Amino acid sequence: MPVESDWRDARLRSVTDIADDIRLFDIEPAGWFEPPPPGSHISVAVRIGERPDTRSYSVVGPCRDSVYRIAVKRMPQSRGGSAYLWSLAPGARLSITPPRNLFPLAHGRPQYLLVAGGIGITPIYSMALALAEKGAEFRLLYGCRSRGDLAFADELRERIGDRLEIAVEEDGQRPDLPGAVAALAPDGELYVCGPIGLLDAVRRLWRDSGRPAANLRFETFGNTGRFAAEPFTVRIPRLGMAVQVPQNQTMLDALEAAGVAMISDCRRGECGLCTVDVLEVDGALDHRDVFFSDRQKDEGKRMCTCVSRAVQGGITIDTADRGV
Repeated sequence: MPVESDWRDARLRSVTDIADDIRLFDIEPAGWFEPPPPGSHISVAVRIGERPDTRSYSVVGPCRDSVYRIAVKRMPQSRGGSAYLWSLAPGARLSITPPRNLFPLAHGRPQYLLVAGGIGITPIYSMALALAEKGAEFRLLYGCRSRGDLAFADELRERIGDRLEIAVEEDGQRPDLPGAVAALAPDGELYVCGPIGLLDAVRRLWRDSGRPAANLRFETFGNTGRFAAEPFTVRIPRLGMAVQVPQNQTMLDALEAAGVAMISDCRRGECGLCTVDVLEVDGALDHRDVFFSDRQKDEGKRMCTCVSRAVQGGITIDTADRGV
Protein backbone atom coordinates (compact mmCIF):
# COMPACT_ATOMS: atom_id res chain seq x y z
CA MET A 1 0.00 0.00 0.00
CA PRO A 2 1.27 3.53 -0.73
CA VAL A 3 2.67 5.39 2.27
CA GLU A 4 1.93 9.03 3.01
CA SER A 5 5.09 10.29 1.29
CA ASP A 6 4.04 8.62 -2.00
CA TRP A 7 1.04 10.85 -2.59
CA ARG A 8 1.26 13.79 -4.96
CA ASP A 9 -1.22 16.42 -6.13
CA ALA A 10 -2.87 16.16 -9.54
CA ARG A 11 -5.87 17.47 -11.45
CA LEU A 12 -8.45 15.67 -13.55
CA ARG A 13 -8.02 17.35 -16.94
CA SER A 14 -10.72 15.54 -18.94
CA VAL A 15 -12.90 12.43 -19.16
CA THR A 16 -13.93 10.53 -22.27
CA ASP A 17 -16.33 7.60 -22.63
CA ILE A 18 -14.54 5.03 -24.80
CA ALA A 19 -16.90 2.05 -24.41
CA ASP A 20 -20.32 1.33 -22.91
CA ASP A 21 -19.03 1.19 -19.32
CA ILE A 22 -15.43 2.37 -19.70
CA ARG A 23 -14.28 5.94 -19.18
CA LEU A 24 -10.84 7.36 -19.92
CA PHE A 25 -9.46 9.79 -17.32
CA ASP A 26 -6.70 12.26 -18.24
CA ILE A 27 -4.86 13.15 -15.03
CA GLU A 28 -2.40 16.04 -15.02
CA PRO A 29 0.23 15.97 -12.24
CA ALA A 30 0.81 19.27 -10.43
CA GLY A 31 4.41 20.24 -11.15
CA TRP A 32 5.87 16.75 -11.52
CA PHE A 33 5.86 13.82 -13.91
CA GLU A 34 7.55 10.43 -14.01
CA PRO A 35 7.37 8.51 -17.33
CA PRO A 36 5.37 5.27 -16.96
CA PRO A 37 7.02 2.12 -18.40
CA PRO A 38 4.64 -0.32 -20.15
CA GLY A 39 2.66 -2.33 -17.59
CA SER A 40 2.93 0.25 -14.81
CA HIS A 41 0.08 1.60 -12.70
CA ILE A 42 -0.72 4.55 -10.47
CA SER A 43 -2.71 4.52 -7.26
CA VAL A 44 -5.54 7.01 -6.82
CA ALA A 45 -7.03 8.17 -3.52
CA VAL A 46 -10.80 7.65 -3.51
CA ARG A 47 -13.65 7.96 -1.01
CA ILE A 48 -16.04 5.11 -0.38
CA GLY A 49 -18.89 6.79 1.46
CA GLU A 50 -17.12 8.67 4.26
CA ARG A 51 -14.09 6.37 4.24
CA PRO A 52 -10.84 7.15 2.38
CA ASP A 53 -9.46 4.31 0.30
CA THR A 54 -7.06 3.56 -2.54
CA ARG A 55 -7.47 2.04 -6.00
CA SER A 56 -4.77 1.14 -8.54
CA TYR A 57 -5.19 1.51 -12.30
CA SER A 58 -2.90 0.65 -15.20
CA VAL A 59 -1.50 3.63 -17.07
CA VAL A 60 -2.64 3.69 -20.69
CA GLY A 61 -0.04 4.48 -23.34
CA PRO A 62 3.38 6.17 -23.12
CA CYS A 63 1.91 9.50 -21.88
CA ARG A 64 4.47 11.60 -23.77
CA ASP A 65 2.45 14.75 -23.09
CA SER A 66 3.12 14.38 -19.32
CA VAL A 67 -0.49 13.41 -18.61
CA TYR A 68 -1.38 10.08 -17.03
CA ARG A 69 -4.32 8.22 -18.57
CA ILE A 70 -6.31 5.49 -16.85
CA ALA A 71 -9.35 3.61 -18.13
CA VAL A 72 -11.94 2.79 -15.47
CA LYS A 73 -14.77 0.32 -15.99
CA ARG A 74 -17.96 1.08 -14.07
CA MET A 75 -18.56 -2.23 -12.33
CA PRO A 76 -22.18 -3.21 -11.50
CA GLN A 77 -20.93 -4.71 -8.23
CA SER A 78 -18.28 -2.09 -7.59
CA ARG A 79 -16.74 -1.79 -4.14
CA GLY A 80 -17.08 1.95 -4.71
CA GLY A 81 -13.85 3.00 -6.40
CA SER A 82 -15.14 3.12 -9.97
CA ALA A 83 -18.38 4.81 -8.86
CA TYR A 84 -16.38 7.49 -7.07
CA LEU A 85 -14.17 8.23 -10.06
CA TRP A 86 -17.15 8.28 -12.43
CA SER A 87 -18.72 10.94 -10.20
CA LEU A 88 -15.82 13.36 -10.79
CA ALA A 89 -15.89 16.21 -13.31
CA PRO A 90 -12.93 17.81 -15.11
CA GLY A 91 -11.05 20.13 -12.77
CA ALA A 92 -11.40 17.83 -9.75
CA ARG A 93 -8.36 17.65 -7.49
CA LEU A 94 -6.81 14.24 -7.00
CA SER A 95 -4.08 12.57 -4.98
CA ILE A 96 -2.09 9.99 -6.94
CA THR A 97 1.19 8.13 -6.68
CA PRO A 98 4.00 8.07 -9.23
CA PRO A 99 3.95 5.02 -11.52
CA ARG A 100 4.93 1.67 -10.07
CA ASN A 101 5.58 -1.37 -12.25
CA LEU A 102 4.68 -4.85 -11.00
CA PHE A 103 4.00 -6.10 -14.55
CA PRO A 104 7.17 -5.13 -16.44
CA LEU A 105 7.69 -5.82 -20.12
CA ALA A 106 11.02 -7.50 -20.86
CA HIS A 107 12.72 -6.43 -24.06
CA GLY A 108 14.81 -8.40 -26.52
CA ARG A 109 12.76 -11.59 -26.54
CA PRO A 110 12.42 -13.51 -29.84
CA GLN A 111 8.62 -13.33 -29.83
CA TYR A 112 5.73 -12.15 -27.67
CA LEU A 113 2.12 -13.20 -27.18
CA LEU A 114 -0.13 -10.61 -25.52
CA VAL A 115 -3.54 -11.70 -24.21
CA ALA A 116 -6.21 -9.36 -22.82
CA GLY A 117 -9.70 -9.98 -21.48
CA GLY A 118 -12.12 -7.08 -21.10
CA ILE A 119 -10.69 -4.13 -19.18
CA GLY A 120 -7.45 -6.13 -18.94
CA ILE A 121 -6.58 -4.47 -22.24
CA THR A 122 -5.24 -1.40 -20.37
CA PRO A 123 -1.68 -2.61 -19.58
CA ILE A 124 -1.58 -4.81 -22.69
CA TYR A 125 -2.37 -1.82 -24.92
CA SER A 126 0.72 -0.01 -23.65
CA MET A 127 2.86 -3.11 -24.20
CA ALA A 128 1.60 -3.54 -27.76
CA LEU A 129 2.50 0.04 -28.66
CA ALA A 130 5.94 -0.29 -27.11
CA LEU A 131 6.66 -3.54 -28.96
CA ALA A 132 5.41 -2.09 -32.24
CA GLU A 133 7.73 0.90 -31.87
CA LYS A 134 10.71 -1.42 -31.34
CA GLY A 135 9.81 -3.60 -34.31
CA ALA A 136 9.37 -6.67 -32.11
CA GLU A 137 7.53 -9.77 -33.29
CA PHE A 138 4.25 -10.18 -31.39
CA ARG A 139 0.55 -10.98 -31.53
CA LEU A 140 -2.28 -9.60 -29.42
CA LEU A 141 -5.39 -11.64 -28.62
CA TYR A 142 -8.16 -9.42 -27.23
CA GLY A 143 -11.37 -11.05 -25.97
CA CYS A 144 -14.50 -9.38 -24.61
CA ARG A 145 -18.14 -10.21 -24.00
CA SER A 146 -19.73 -7.70 -26.39
CA ARG A 147 -18.82 -5.15 -29.05
CA GLY A 148 -19.79 -2.45 -26.58
CA ASP A 149 -17.03 -3.63 -24.24
CA LEU A 150 -14.25 -3.01 -26.76
CA ALA A 151 -11.82 -0.27 -25.73
CA PHE A 152 -8.89 0.98 -27.83
CA ALA A 153 -9.77 -1.43 -30.67
CA ASP A 154 -9.63 1.25 -33.39
CA GLU A 155 -6.34 2.64 -32.09
CA LEU A 156 -4.83 -0.83 -31.95
CA ARG A 157 -5.94 -1.69 -35.49
CA GLU A 158 -4.35 1.51 -36.73
CA ARG A 159 -1.08 0.98 -34.85
CA ILE A 160 -0.48 -2.77 -35.04
CA GLY A 161 -2.67 -3.93 -37.95
CA ASP A 162 -3.17 -7.66 -38.42
CA ARG A 163 -1.14 -8.48 -35.31
CA LEU A 164 -4.41 -7.79 -33.45
CA GLU A 165 -7.01 -10.58 -33.18
CA ILE A 166 -10.34 -9.70 -31.53
CA ALA A 167 -12.81 -12.32 -30.28
CA VAL A 168 -16.30 -11.15 -29.19
CA GLU A 169 -18.26 -13.65 -27.11
CA GLU A 170 -21.71 -12.40 -28.16
CA ASP A 171 -20.70 -13.11 -31.77
CA GLY A 172 -19.78 -16.69 -30.89
CA GLN A 173 -16.05 -15.98 -31.06
CA ARG A 174 -13.36 -17.23 -28.70
CA PRO A 175 -9.61 -16.52 -28.87
CA ASP A 176 -7.57 -19.51 -30.00
CA LEU A 177 -5.31 -19.66 -26.98
CA PRO A 178 -3.99 -23.22 -27.57
CA GLY A 179 -3.10 -22.38 -31.17
CA ALA A 180 -1.43 -19.11 -30.20
CA VAL A 181 0.68 -20.74 -27.49
CA ALA A 182 1.65 -23.58 -29.84
CA ALA A 183 2.78 -21.05 -32.45
CA LEU A 184 4.87 -19.02 -29.98
CA ALA A 185 8.66 -19.35 -30.29
CA PRO A 186 10.17 -21.71 -27.67
CA ASP A 187 11.81 -18.80 -25.81
CA GLY A 188 8.88 -16.44 -26.39
CA GLU A 189 6.99 -14.76 -23.56
CA LEU A 190 3.28 -14.50 -22.86
CA TYR A 191 1.76 -11.49 -21.06
CA VAL A 192 -1.87 -11.73 -19.95
CA CYS A 193 -4.27 -9.50 -18.03
CA GLY A 194 -7.96 -10.13 -17.48
CA PRO A 195 -10.55 -11.83 -15.30
CA ILE A 196 -9.55 -14.74 -13.09
CA GLY A 197 -11.13 -17.35 -15.39
CA LEU A 198 -8.91 -16.23 -18.26
CA LEU A 199 -5.81 -16.17 -16.07
CA ASP A 200 -6.48 -19.67 -14.77
CA ALA A 201 -7.03 -20.99 -18.30
CA VAL A 202 -3.79 -19.44 -19.56
CA ARG A 203 -1.80 -20.71 -16.58
CA ARG A 204 -3.06 -24.26 -17.07
CA LEU A 205 -2.36 -24.13 -20.80
CA TRP A 206 1.14 -22.78 -20.21
CA ARG A 207 1.90 -25.40 -17.57
CA ASP A 208 0.61 -28.26 -19.75
CA SER A 209 2.71 -27.02 -22.68
CA GLY A 210 5.88 -27.55 -20.63
CA ARG A 211 7.09 -24.01 -21.21
CA PRO A 212 9.25 -22.19 -18.62
CA ALA A 213 7.13 -20.69 -15.85
CA ALA A 214 9.29 -17.54 -15.88
CA ASN A 215 8.17 -16.77 -19.45
CA LEU A 216 4.54 -16.32 -18.40
CA ARG A 217 3.77 -12.89 -16.95
CA PHE A 218 0.32 -11.96 -15.69
CA GLU A 219 -1.64 -9.32 -13.86
CA THR A 220 -5.14 -9.45 -12.42
CA PHE A 221 -7.54 -6.69 -11.47
CA GLY A 222 -8.76 -8.89 -8.63
CA ASN A 223 -12.50 -8.19 -8.73
CA THR A 224 -14.02 -11.02 -10.75
CA GLY A 225 -14.82 -14.53 -9.70
CA ARG A 226 -16.81 -17.59 -10.68
CA PHE A 227 -19.83 -16.48 -8.64
CA ALA A 228 -21.62 -13.17 -8.22
CA ALA A 229 -20.57 -11.37 -5.05
CA GLU A 230 -22.98 -11.73 -2.15
CA PRO A 231 -22.92 -10.98 1.60
CA PHE A 232 -21.46 -13.65 3.86
CA THR A 233 -20.40 -14.20 7.47
CA VAL A 234 -16.86 -14.85 8.68
CA ARG A 235 -16.58 -16.58 12.04
CA ILE A 236 -13.32 -16.40 14.06
CA PRO A 237 -13.67 -18.73 17.07
CA ARG A 238 -10.28 -17.80 18.55
CA LEU A 239 -11.39 -14.18 18.82
CA GLY A 240 -15.04 -14.93 19.60
CA MET A 241 -16.11 -12.85 16.61
CA ALA A 242 -18.52 -13.08 13.70
CA VAL A 243 -17.94 -10.47 10.99
CA GLN A 244 -20.47 -9.61 8.29
CA VAL A 245 -18.96 -8.99 4.84
CA PRO A 246 -21.27 -6.89 2.61
CA GLN A 247 -21.61 -7.55 -1.10
CA ASN A 248 -19.59 -4.46 -2.02
CA GLN A 249 -16.75 -4.88 0.50
CA THR A 250 -13.77 -7.21 0.57
CA MET A 251 -13.30 -9.68 3.36
CA LEU A 252 -10.01 -7.99 4.23
CA ASP A 253 -11.65 -4.57 4.56
CA ALA A 254 -14.47 -6.00 6.68
CA LEU A 255 -12.05 -7.77 9.03
CA GLU A 256 -9.92 -4.65 9.44
CA ALA A 257 -13.02 -2.52 10.07
CA ALA A 258 -14.05 -4.99 12.81
CA GLY A 259 -10.68 -4.54 14.52
CA VAL A 260 -8.99 -7.77 13.40
CA ALA A 261 -5.25 -7.24 12.96
CA MET A 262 -4.38 -8.20 9.38
CA ILE A 263 -1.25 -8.16 7.24
CA SER A 264 -1.59 -7.10 3.60
CA ASP A 265 0.18 -5.43 0.72
CA CYS A 266 -1.02 -5.77 -2.89
CA ARG A 267 -4.78 -6.12 -2.22
CA ARG A 268 -4.98 -7.69 -5.70
CA GLY A 269 -4.73 -11.40 -4.87
CA GLU A 270 -1.08 -11.62 -5.91
CA CYS A 271 1.25 -11.43 -2.90
CA GLY A 272 -0.42 -13.80 -0.43
CA LEU A 273 0.27 -11.73 2.69
CA CYS A 274 -3.40 -11.46 3.69
CA THR A 275 -4.13 -15.21 3.59
CA VAL A 276 -5.98 -16.94 6.43
CA ASP A 277 -6.60 -20.56 7.38
CA VAL A 278 -10.06 -21.84 6.45
CA LEU A 279 -11.46 -24.15 9.14
CA GLU A 280 -14.99 -24.71 7.82
CA VAL A 281 -17.08 -23.71 4.81
CA ASP A 282 -20.88 -23.68 4.86
CA GLY A 283 -21.25 -22.95 1.14
CA ALA A 284 -18.38 -22.57 -1.31
CA LEU A 285 -15.18 -20.56 -1.68
CA ASP A 286 -14.80 -18.25 -4.65
CA HIS A 287 -11.04 -18.01 -5.08
CA ARG A 288 -10.26 -14.84 -7.04
CA ASP A 289 -6.52 -14.74 -6.49
CA VAL A 290 -3.54 -15.75 -8.60
CA PHE A 291 -1.39 -16.59 -5.56
CA PHE A 292 -2.60 -20.15 -4.89
CA SER A 293 -2.22 -23.05 -7.31
CA ASP A 294 -5.24 -24.93 -8.69
CA ARG A 295 -4.50 -27.77 -6.27
CA GLN A 296 -4.41 -25.43 -3.28
CA LYS A 297 -7.65 -23.80 -4.34
CA ASP A 298 -9.31 -27.21 -4.66
CA GLU A 299 -8.11 -28.12 -1.17
CA GLY A 300 -9.72 -24.95 0.21
CA LYS A 301 -7.53 -24.75 3.30
CA ARG A 302 -6.44 -21.14 2.83
CA MET A 303 -7.77 -18.06 1.04
CA CYS A 304 -6.67 -14.54 0.12
CA THR A 305 -8.95 -12.18 2.02
CA CYS A 306 -8.28 -9.19 -0.24
CA VAL A 307 -10.17 -10.61 -3.24
CA SER A 308 -11.63 -14.06 -2.51
CA ARG A 309 -15.09 -14.58 -1.04
CA ALA A 310 -17.56 -17.13 0.27
CA VAL A 311 -20.90 -17.80 -1.41
CA GLN A 312 -24.07 -19.66 -0.46
CA GLY A 313 -23.23 -19.54 3.24
CA GLY A 314 -20.37 -18.48 5.49
CA ILE A 315 -16.93 -19.58 6.59
CA THR A 316 -14.97 -20.19 9.77
CA ILE A 317 -11.35 -19.04 9.75
CA ASP A 318 -8.28 -18.58 11.92
CA THR A 319 -6.02 -15.54 11.65
CA ALA A 320 -2.61 -14.44 12.86
CA ASP A 321 -4.41 -12.08 15.28
CA ARG A 322 -4.36 -13.73 18.68
CA GLY A 323 -6.31 -10.94 20.35
CA VAL A 324 -3.46 -9.98 22.67
